[in-house]
Amino acid sequence: MKKNEFRLVGVMSGTSLDGIDLVFTEIDFEDPISYKIIHAETVAYTEKWQSSLENAIKLEPAELNDLDYRYTEYLSAVINTFIKKHEIDLVDAVCSHGHTVKHRPKEGITFQIGNLPELARLTGIPVVCDFRVQDVELGGQGAPLVPIGDRLFFSDHQYCMNLGGFANISMEKDSRRLAFDICPVNTVLNFFTRKIGRDYDENGNMAASGEVNEELLQHLNALSFYKKEAPKSLGIEWVNCEVIPLIEKFSLEIPDILSTFCVHVAQQTANVLDNDPNSSVLLTGGGVYNEFLIGQFRKYSKCEFLIPDAQLVEFKEALIFALLGALKLRGEVNVLQSVTGARMDHSSGRIYEP
Repeated sequence: MKKNEFRLVGVMSGTSLDGIDLVFTEIDFEDPISYKIIHAETVAYTEKWQSSLENAIKLEPAELNDLDYRYTEYLSAVINTFIKKHEIDLVDAVCSHGHTVKHRPKEGITFQIGNLPELARLTGIPVVCDFRVQDVELGGQGAPLVPIGDRLFFSDHQYCMNLGGFANISMEKDSRRLAFDICPVNTVLNFFTRKIGRDYDENGNMAASGEVNEELLQHLNALSFYKKEAPKSLGIEWVNCEVIPLIEKFSLEIPDILSTFCVHVAQQTANVLDNDPNSSVLLTGGGVYNEFLIGQFRKYSKCEFLIPDAQLVEFKEALIFALLGALKLRGEVNVLQSVTGARMDHSSGRIYEP
């Protein structure tokens, strides 16, 4: 008989490098499936860790292996502190995404650091992790992985959209879940705010003060990725090779870059929505706090954009990685072929015992 009730710690680190998101959640698989977030917290990266993760893609294999081990140690310490701080006990598993360093699915490559067996040993708790590798081995994009959670937890919305390092969207169509990355968001916005010593554009105030550069906007919208059919996913490599150099060619002021890029994100988003006032779009991720960006969404689309409570906004992905881990422990599908393009639905992830 399958276990129905799980007490889990979900752990997520995204490409925007904001920090490590942790949730302690209880998930009950009795019909209908339900969840409860009991504790949630983001542990911000130090400048040193931010720099190390940002530059990890340039490392030689031996250096990357060293970073992988150090990051696993660091991650275990963060998880242990979270558990102790909130006096959490009886944890069935830690379900961790790790941190993506390389994502080139066309070449059969996806690599997340922090997913070593030491994570289980150092926390003393079973760990479910490394969710993307198997999907890439099965010919998939290895992303996005969150849509199974959108289907199980948030099916009352026509669209679920996360605004993190990248914007990704998930929807049900002809009884199949479809999902894909739309475009970069905070990977680009934060790259340029850091040039003037700010981690991000608070409330989108700088973007609101800038002017849209129509020529840059046209060039951004003409990028070949947007012509591809789903399933499709983006990685930081594409941003570094295609997007950043294109923007820098224009030598614009930072507010003008931010303003132009927010409009670009809104236009690309509008292109994938049905523009129906009766369609609801559940928005989560740090990008929802960019008021200028959300205003552009409402300008270019008639859909209803809904922003839930702050806990779900900030911790939805960590919550769903807890769900992915629970599904793996139950031996059930947690990655959908219709979303990633893999040869079949499958139950992905590695399980490590302490």
